[in-house]
Amino acid sequence: MDWYKKKIDETAELFSSDIKKGLSSEKANKALKKYGRNELKQEEKKPLIEKLKDQFLDPMIIILIIASILSAFTGDKVEAVIIIAIVVVNAILSLYQEGRAEKAIAALQKMSSPKAKIIRDGREMEIESGLLVPGDLVVLETGDIVPGDLRLIESQNLKIDESSLTGESVPVEKDAKKVYTQDEGIGDRKNIAYSSTVVSYGRGKGLIVATGHQSEIGKIATSIALVDNEETPLQKKLAGLSKTLGLLVIGICIIVFIVGKLYKNDTLEMFMTAIALAVAAVPEGLPAIVTIVLSLGMGKMADKNAIVKKLLAVETLGTTTVICSDKTGTLTQNEMTVVKAFVDNAEIDVSGTGYVPLGQLSSKDKKIEDIEDLKILSDIAGLTNDARLGFDGEKVQIGGDPTEIALLTFTEKQGTKVAHLNKNHQRIEEIPFDSERKMMTTFHNYKEKVVSFTKGAPDIILQRCSHILEDGEIKELTEEKREKILNKNIEFARQALRVLAYSYRSFEELPNNINSDTIENQMVFVGLTGMIDPARPEAKEAIKECKRAGIIPIMITGDYFETGLAIAKELGIAKDASEAIVGAELNNMTEEEIREVVKKKRVFTRVSPENKVQIVRALKQNGHIAAMTGDGVNDAPAIKKADIGIAMGITGTDVAKSTAEVILTDDNFATIVNAVEEGRIIYSNIKKFVSYLLSCNIGEVLIVLISILLNLPVPLIPIQLLWLNLVTDSFPALALGVEKGDEGIMDEAPRSPKEPILDDEIRITVIVQSIAITIATIGAYIIGLKWFGKEGIGLEYARTMAFGTLILAELLRSYSSRSIRYTIWHIGPFSNSKLVLATAFSFLLMVIVMYVPHVRELFQLENIGLREWIVVLIGGFIPLILGEIQKVIRFSKFHRENPYKEIED
Repeated sequence: MDWYKKKIDETAELFSSDIKKGLSSEKANKALKKYGRNELKQEEKKPLIEKLKDQFLDPMIIILIIASILSAFTGDKVEAVIIIAIVVVNAILSLYQEGRAEKAIAALQKMSSPKAKIIRDGREMEIESGLLVPGDLVVLETGDIVPGDLRLIESQNLKIDESSLTGESVPVEKDAKKVYTQDEGIGDRKNIAYSSTVVSYGRGKGLIVATGHQSEIGKIATSIALVDNEETPLQKKLAGLSKTLGLLVIGICIIVFIVGKLYKNDTLEMFMTAIALAVAAVPEGLPAIVTIVLSLGMGKMADKNAIVKKLLAVETLGTTTVICSDKTGTLTQNEMTVVKAFVDNAEIDVSGTGYVPLGQLSSKDKKIEDIEDLKILSDIAGLTNDARLGFDGEKVQIGGDPTEIALLTFTEKQGTKVAHLNKNHQRIEEIPFDSERKMMTTFHNYKEKVVSFTKGAPDIILQRCSHILEDGEIKELTEEKREKILNKNIEFARQALRVLAYSYRSFEELPNNINSDTIENQMVFVGLTGMIDPARPEAKEAIKECKRAGIIPIMITGDYFETGLAIAKELGIAKDASEAIVGAELNNMTEEEIREVVKKKRVFTRVSPENKVQIVRALKQNGHIAAMTGDGVNDAPAIKKADIGIAMGITGTDVAKSTAEVILTDDNFATIVNAVEEGRIIYSNIKKFVSYLLSCNIGEVLIVLISILLNLPVPLIPIQLLWLNLVTDSFPALALGVEKGDEGIMDEAPRSPKEPILDDEIRITVIVQSIAITIATIGAYIIGLKWFGKEGIGLEYARTMAFGTLILAELLRSYSSRSIRYTIWHIGPFSNSKLVLATAFSFLLMVIVMYVPHVRELFQLENIGLREWIVVLIGGFIPLILGEIQKVIRFSKFHRENPYKEIED
């Protein structure tokens, strides 16, 4: 129900409540049975057995289990145990990442106020907030957390910080008397206070109109739970690769067995060979290597202030095509700052951001020292103020309304210590601010007189002023001067500045009758200040980096249109107002219309949590990989809906952090760009070792298949296949996973989300390398057969040559795999020290198998000499040389696409 459209008496009547006495205990108990406790219930967790079942039904896991059974059938129990261990480790890691929705809701529960001050049976009391019911009369004071959604019935200077719900940086002034007739967004409902927001100023009372899941924060909790956990792009691609490999394995087994039988080979031998090939064809180390590489990537990102909670999110970051960012606290500092002032007909620029009182004042109109009335302007800003500011040269201690803290900071930058100012000119009386007058007045002993200082809305202040202070003299405020001030106010407002005006009035002694009508008239106008929540200095460069990387930055904020657009233009997100839109306009659009809107708009203002989800959904439907950043409760549903959810670690709420896959420990938008770069490198490395593993494994399959087609004895027996598969797969592939990344990886446009791991470049590389490995190994094998014969010890010599050539070819092939585009001389042949160690270790294991007695016999190998090693070495270098020649040919034609091109579906 739209409670903001209801009158106070009407609301009370609907809940059978009293606006002075509240509910009776009897009615409250009945309501508690009807509505339930004022809390967010957790979703029922999926049983562990169900989670385990989901893990083991993954296509890659199924293939691995089959591979382990086949391996055990061949008699190699060690291989079977290793594969099963990989399956178990992967299942444990995946299970550890599940249940984020439950955690998010638990965090929402923690945000609820544990106690609430209410009036029941005409008596004020404090009760557990979980026992509140619709119709309860709640008392609000400064510092309180609102315990439920309230229709306000009283408000005295009431301001509520709704930034965690709406994203608006400035506390919202509340007015219980307001009644709306038209639809209003959450941030514009002045007569409503929302659950879990914070009273930052004043006091009030209100009737509970919604509790638990019916409150706005409860609706967000429900929407988080309803958002499906979708597979990441890497999960989808690995699943597709698994299915392809599964079909390949089945086909290979059938072909090898049938061809072998056609040549009348031994049935058992052909069956065992087919099984060994099936195991060899599946890169069983792939999931484990992917997991390890992603884990290492998590560590690198953590070092760069991005904590990744979910392994696969590391890779997803690298695929990002659009980043949707909240404004407040993400692109801006979430600290109001005075950046402009106007006094003595001079516009003043104020440097420095945030609440640290360090900065310079400058003006193009006059020298700062010549602006006589700047001091009184800053004094008024510091004295008509209830905030606190302390600075010891390093740390800032603050308290109060952000706007007033900004004014104290301005006063200090002007050169006046706030502590001394308040000590020397103590407040002796005041007329508090209220939303109707839009002014605040305080009285002080100032320059041997009693002076009333007033600050407030410029248009209101000007109406109450008859004179103006110029160059230390009080002059008549003419219409011409009034017009000039109003024009400056409009000029500041168009820059999305929040403008305040300042005036004063002198008395010989403190007046007897102090009220707005008698005091806030015939005042002397002093000047204006303009403030804004400033953009982060590093965010502008980060936006440029995004565009250079082909990533579209989009601002989604709960703030006003002018404010959001001004920050977006300053940062380079938007060029003009045509690229901005108010969230309410989305409410009456179809999904198809919204999909068209998100193609053109770059700034979305005054958005609701539902609008944020609509935007993210539309972007994903347009084919984008969407990252969503934010810090508030209002961001949580969109964070979860996005392909990659990013929360602020410092200012972020528990809800946002629990829902997100990535947490920025420095709340820095630029950190996202660093994380995206790391994600791109990781995905590139995954492609490298997938290419390496597949070319090696397919090469092994082709070697056996072609030798059978040529009616030759099988060059590699099952135990040899299994051994070299273990030796050459894991260690070099893992080393490839920590490559530093190709040059200019952030100068390229994001790859298409639909692009498979085995793209055209990879497929060509795999085909060329597989054939090269096959030719080298079969060539060495045939030479060995001619030298030593096809039977007995001669066959074992030939197989040893094939065994050595294949392992060496695959190890050297790993160096060529370090880059798909650049030669090893360009990147440095030994610049990846981990790969050097990995290949050296694998080579040592090969030598042990070939030359250590008993072990050699176990693998049915022979002690080959220098002549055979020359053949092995020549054959081993063939794939490496062909791979490098292929790069040179491709690199001569290679040119990058325009990195600034924005991707539209």
